[in-house]
Amino acid sequence: MRGDDQQTSHLFSYLSPEQRVPADHPLRPIRAMTDEALRRLSPKFEALYATSGRPSVPPEHLLRALLLQVLYSVRSERLLMEQLQYNLLFRWFVGLDMDDPVWTPTTFSKNRDRLLDGDIARAFFEDIVAQARGLRLLSDEHFTVDGTLLEAWAGQKSFRRKGQPPSPPDDPGNPTVDFHGEPRLNDTHESTTDPDARLFKNGKGKEAKLAYLGEVLMDNREGLIVNACVVPATGTGEREAATSLVAALPEGHATVGGDKLYDTRAFVNTMRDLGVTPHVAQKEASAIDHRTTRHAGYAISQRLRKRIEEIFGWMKTVGGLRKLRHRGGARVNWQFLFTAAVYNLVRLRNLQTQSA
Repeated sequence: MRGDDQQTSHLFSYLSPEQRVPADHPLRPIRAMTDEALRRLSPKFEALYATSGRPSVPPEHLLRALLLQVLYSVRSERLLMEQLQYNLLFRWFVGLDMDDPVWTPTTFSKNRDRLLDGDIARAFFEDIVAQARGLRLLSDEHFTVDGTLLEAWAGQKSFRRKGQPPSPPDDPGNPTVDFHGEPRLNDTHESTTDPDARLFKNGKGKEAKLAYLGEVLMDNREGLIVNACVVPATGTGEREAATSLVAALPEGHATVGGDKLYDTRAFVNTMRDLGVTPHVAQKEASAIDHRTTRHAGYAISQRLRKRIEEIFGWMKTVGGLRKLRHRGGARVNWQFLFTAAVYNLVRLRNLQTQSA
């Protein structure tokens, strides 16, 4: 017998979000690792918030929500709040019950500076790396370094001469700006939208964009990120960032692979001064010779270094870094580090699933 199409709302629900999420759902191991990291960050949260006054939205809820935004490629925080209204899976992951109200999108704006001042993204990232080390998934000996261009949230029309007062726009929404024939340099011009962004061209024949450079240091064993940072987009920015990331490694013999951009005398000599063997791809007039390339480890480093492109691909297509959502070097660095931590969480989940 056909049932009636009755759409009556029930007054009570006897199932919690925890009961509705399947036990083998892919988000469960990510939630477990995230909660473990947030528990250890609790003292940092205590130091960031006042001891009196009206209770705020728990920072753990905010960070779990931002993690979902990265995982599910949600374009904006407003859309994220819309998902939290009716998406039961999102509510379970963040820690909201069925009847808990959802906060407004401006809550992120009000709390972001507090989390930024506490360097929470760095602390969260380092805790996830420590969990990977505890699972013996890091070699701590063989690494790869590379950088990628991060397009800033600023348009070409905002790149104007420093100190020049803006002329009244003919169209406030889309003003006409004619910069043809005008030499535009980072020394003389800056973006009125994002002053920290730099005009940068990533190769011959490519257009110049307002951008930052994101640098990643990858452990070769399982392709996990062990360090990351964002630097201004300059011709030497990638090598300078790579030097700072490698210098932060614990003392001990290690190898660092890289593409031809890092095959310079200055970079190779700096790596050797740090006690690191540079396994960079060779140019015609290479800074390394047969004494390095004759070892089997060099060929292995060159083969494994390509895995770092998978990281950049994930961060841009899934993590939302193809076009930045924030302005200013500090906020962009926060976003990049947090996205790197989320990538590691996904990678750790996959590795644990494979070994089970």
